[in-house]
Amino acid sequence: MRRIIPAVLALSVVLIGCKAKELLDKASIAGDLKKRGTIDLMKEVSEDKYTPPADGKLTDAQVQMYLKVREHEKAIAQVAKQELQKHSEEAKKAGDKSIGGMMEGLKGLNALGEFATADIRAAKDLKYNTQEYLWVKSQILEASTSAAAEKMGEAMNANMDASYQQMKKSYAEAKDEQTKKIYADMLANMDKSRQEMKQSKEPEKPALAYNRQLLSKYEGALNAWAQEMAKYEDKPGEAQKNVDQWQKDIDKSIQEAKAKAKQ
Repeated sequence: MRRIIPAVLALSVVLIGCKAKELLDKASIAGDLKKRGTIDLMKEVSEDKYTPPADGKLTDAQVQMYLKVREHEKAIAQVAKQELQKHSEEAKKAGDKSIGGMMEGLKGLNALGEFATADIRAAKDLKYNTQEYLWVKSQILEASTSAAAEKMGEAMNANMDASYQQMKKSYAEAKDEQTKKIYADMLANMDKSRQEMKQSKEPEKPALAYNRQLLSKYEGALNAWAQEMAKYEDKPGEAQKNVDQWQKDIDKSIQEAKAKAKQ
């Protein structure tokens, strides 16, 4: 018992310290938002210049930069979102058409601008070139989007294959020539559609494949979009949970389609 009490006290001190640091960070961010508005920030950003590499490939250092900025961006977006909610509530209390309500509405628009520019403000705070950061972010989100599109394409192909195999089975089991012809025509149309899909598919850009592989060293390819959506969530972890569930549903659909194709 005597050993447990010091351990509990130590844990309490750590938790209180973490909470205090969080409050200090939020106070610091709120102070900076008041001192340096969106217009001031955009002036600073306009001074940054960056020429992207011709091959479009990211580096480890750039991915690490993106991840650091993203963490700081979350804290800024949270403070700006709280300010936006506060001014929205104050505007309702004062009355939307009253002078007080209009003033709170203007403050709300300012908070909305701060929320929308949380990422470049975070990049500035961390002393990064904002133009380089914006390019890096676009490459990472493109890689993340392509991963989602590939997963959806896999599900679509699996379901199409399952339908094709079921139709072949129906054709083989057909008892009369008229029914066989109907199934034969349907199979021919499916073959044509599949061929057209293959021909219309554009080859993946080397840079995109490279960037996806590089990103996978740090996190799942789909995580970038999950974290991007996390800025808008009301419950922490909700966006990530939705993306994880989407992946599970897609994987389940693929497995069920493959099983159906073997029947």
